[in-house]
Amino acid sequence: MKIRESFSQNADAYERVNIIQKRVLDALVARIDDAPARILDIGCGSGGLYKAIDWPVESFVGVDFAEGMLALHPQADNVTLMLQDFNAPSLFDVLSTYRFDRIVSSSALQWAKDLDGVLANIAALNTPVSLAIFTANTFKTLYETAGLPPLLRSREETVALLEKHFDGEIEIVEYTLDFPSVREMFRYMKKSGVGAGRNVLGYAQMKRLMEAYPLGYLEYEIVLLHEKSAQRA
Repeated sequence: MKIRESFSQNADAYERVNIIQKRVLDALVARIDDAPARILDIGCGSGGLYKAIDWPVESFVGVDFAEGMLALHPQADNVTLMLQDFNAPSLFDVLSTYRFDRIVSSSALQWAKDLDGVLANIAALNTPVSLAIFTANTFKTLYETAGLPPLLRSREETVALLEKHFDGEIEIVEYTLDFPSVREMFRYMKKSGVGAGRNVLGYAQMKRLMEAYPLGYLEYEIVLLHEKSAQRA
């Protein structure tokens, strides 16, 4: 699977270049004010959420489909790591046997094959959620310049699906990331994971894109959803 292989192969580099993902995670964690003791992290990667937690945690379950990422995740007696794909309904049969105080997913669910179905499975766990999902406006100018369709779902579709399954506060956040050159920008994209291994341009097309790209930065758009504990009590 191309996305899984991309994240596993670039796991070490991802640790160094996930600048925007770190900002998104920090924004999500800042909204968690109930100090949940039992946490589920869907798309846990190399452990960004676990490292960001500054309150006591009784149990932490991390799920990711990239073995290379999980190999970098912190280990502890209170940590359970699952090499599983959140697209598989069978995963949620297993997760339903656990008790969680909060479910978190940061910068992962945009890769869901069926986001509606995955969100329904998450909602069925009946636990407050904090979610961050990248939208089609990420790399918007890049794709427009290349004449490619967006890789991700639109803001409108993402928000509609979140509102269908959850009753939390939704925010749209935008970031830009500057680069000294377009070449450095493309090197970053290859390692950062946001492109998920997308490589549909030939050498000549890529060269023309690098020459034509009008910005000195990349654009990102993320939908944040946070439910208060009382909303699932």
